[in-house]
Amino acid sequence: MKSKSVNKVIVENLSSYAFLAPWLLGFLVLTLYPMAYSLYLSFTQFNVLEPPKWIGLRNFFVMFIGNAEYPRDERFLNSLFVTFRFVFISVPLKLIFALAVAMLMNQKLVLIPFYRTIYYIPTLLGGSVAIAVLWRRLFAGDGVINTIIRTISKGTLDPPSWISSPTFAIYTLILLAVWQFGSPMIIFLAGLKQIPQEYYEAASVDGAGKARQFFAITLPSLSPIIFFNLVMQMISAFQSFTQAYIVSGGNGGPVDSTMFYSLYLYLRGFAYSQMGYAAAMAWVLLIIIAIFTGLTFRGSNSLVSYGGGE
Repeated sequence: MKSKSVNKVIVENLSSYAFLAPWLLGFLVLTLYPMAYSLYLSFTQFNVLEPPKWIGLRNFFVMFIGNAEYPRDERFLNSLFVTFRFVFISVPLKLIFALAVAMLMNQKLVLIPFYRTIYYIPTLLGGSVAIAVLWRRLFAGDGVINTIIRTISKGTLDPPSWISSPTFAIYTLILLAVWQFGSPMIIFLAGLKQIPQEYYEAASVDGAGKARQFFAITLPSLSPIIFFNLVMQMISAFQSFTQAYIVSGGNGGPVDSTMFYSLYLYLRGFAYSQMGYAAAMAWVLLIIIAIFTGLTFRGSNSLVSYGGGE
């Protein structure tokens, strides 16, 4: 009997591993091996045409320190600055806008399902090349935005070419990112529907106004949702590429004002054939995202309420 039970357990285990085999194979071949190989490449000089040459920490040294023989990569530091500015401005604005629209969509109004669909469409289309091309035309010197400004001002104002301006180019990309608020909006809307209406009714009886109800009931109840959206949108913003590549013409212009980190990584790897340096940049980006995600989780201990005293 004992032998039969042992055999049964072995068969069940083998069956489990058989079902897991496709995922395990995909993880090993498509995820773990590429990650390990890119880590190796980050310590090499590799131009694709020749075998990788081991150079140790030189790639990382050039990024942050540099010396007379290997000057510091100023474009790398600029790409970090541009990306940080993009993330720290676009993510809060997107979440604020998404929450505001979600609260409007939570009202009992006519055609609300239609409006929810309409407001979600930018998220489905926003990451596409077509939308980036359209955005480039909207904010060009002779684009629709400037045409409207000149029409309203009757020719008294001469707006700049927003895309070509080192001062304003980054903000057109921030506006594009905020416009893609549909995904966090849907999540906020789901969270709003989970808040018991009795909370608001009790607050109204106690004389609390709409503003007081928002800060005392809505925000605390949505804190786990806000935390989730913040983490997801922050990770996504750090990896933004398509919009910057299309809008800037693929070179991060003007004057590298839209040189996102992922765009510079792409240029290093594929335009300049410096795959070793690009791999090192990829691992630095991973570390940066991990640090900011860890700080966000650490801050959530005192700011996020799960309604169960946790």
